[in-house]
Amino acid sequence: MSDAGAISIACGLMIGLGVIGACMGIGVMGGRFIEGSVRQPELMEPLQVKMFLLAGLIDANFLIGVGVAMMLLFANPLAG
Repeated sequence: MSDAGAISIACGLMIGLGVIGACMGIGVMGGRFIEGSVRQPELMEPLQVKMFLLAGLIDANFLIGVGVAMMLLFANPLAG
């Protein structure tokens, strides 16, 4: 397998696993938010602010991984 093929597979895995992790994290967090707001409705607004902040951080983490993968695909700093 050539270097370009290995880099392409690595970038595909990086993006795919990042998508799975981000979706699972946001899904679990959303479910826990629903459970928490059903148990204590008076805390719904502070929990909602924290949930959206964490959702943004999870998405930012995934987008940084996509940026690194695109850099490896198109700029190819590993090619000699």
